[in-house]
Amino acid sequence: MGDIDQMMREIAWEVRATRTWIGREALAPPVMEAMRRVPRHEFVPSEFQSWAYADGPVGIGHGQTVSQPYIVALMTDLLEPQPDDVILEIGTGSGYQAAVLSQLVARVYSLEIIPELADEATARLRRLGCSNVEVKAADGYSGWGEHAPFDGIIVTAAAPHVSPYLVEQLKPGGRLVIPVGPPHGRQELQVISKDDAGEVTSRDVLPVAFVPLTRGRHSADTTPADSPQ
Repeated sequence: MGDIDQMMREIAWEVRATRTWIGREALAPPVMEAMRRVPRHEFVPSEFQSWAYADGPVGIGHGQTVSQPYIVALMTDLLEPQPDDVILEIGTGSGYQAAVLSQLVARVYSLEIIPELADEATARLRRLGCSNVEVKAADGYSGWGEHAPFDGIIVTAAAPHVSPYLVEQLKPGGRLVIPVGPPHGRQELQVISKDDAGEVTSRDVLPVAFVPLTRGRHSADTTPADSPQ
């Protein structure tokens, strides 16, 4: 199954190795503690249990992955989550990222376009006691207006562009963390910030490779991704 202590060491090593890109020498202690608390093996298919705590992505079927632990930790840290925050996640997958966020914020709303994954994640998160996460089977491009605005939004698949709906649903002072780029081309992990006056700015953080964001149909790309390039 692997060693969670080794996973934590590898996350810390990756942070140091990419510090010139990400502008951090270490991730926030609460983020690292959340990574340690969430049992990653619960979110990995049984046939891949030996890879559960390896610092790499793992396929979960339907052309999707559970992301590399370093990427999950980094994206969580870039979101700068606070205890009272309400967060929107686009791309529930196995529910791992939502489970990490559930340790750090008040509420997580998560959208997953593949109904089977949404159902499995809902059952898994409920079984693990993540009672502050709500999963819905829906296309995430338009966000979840019913619960907007959000303190932060995280997108766990690569989009060709940033959805204006997501920017609109971000609170002033909030952050959107999203990989942007074509499925097999250059992708950049971006942080979109909205200041208190509503002005929006963006910055590139790190070159990455993610599975593509799916719009209304299931992706045929089954190559594990979600890692720095």
